[in-house]
Amino acid sequence: MKRLFVGNLPFKTTDDSLAAFFGSIGKVSSARVIFDRATGRSKGFGFVEMDDDLAVRAVNELNDKELDGRNVRVSEAHEREQR
Repeated sequence: MKRLFVGNLPFKTTDDSLAAFFGSIGKVSSARVIFDRATGRSKGFGFVEMDDDLAVRAVNELNDKELDGRNVRVSEAHEREQR
């Protein structure tokens, strides 16, 4: 299972619309848009989990494609650095 980072998301994108966008490639295990706790507004990025082979295909096919009016950036997610 690979985790993908999805950036440049429109603020109106939901978990469901993100999952549907990646669903065109194959089965999505999870899709989550990240929201600011204080404002409740989307931070403009999210994460999607898919099987390894589907994730590679998703990066190749969906990077720089339009979702809800904006071209999204799709790449493999990296572990968060310790602060």
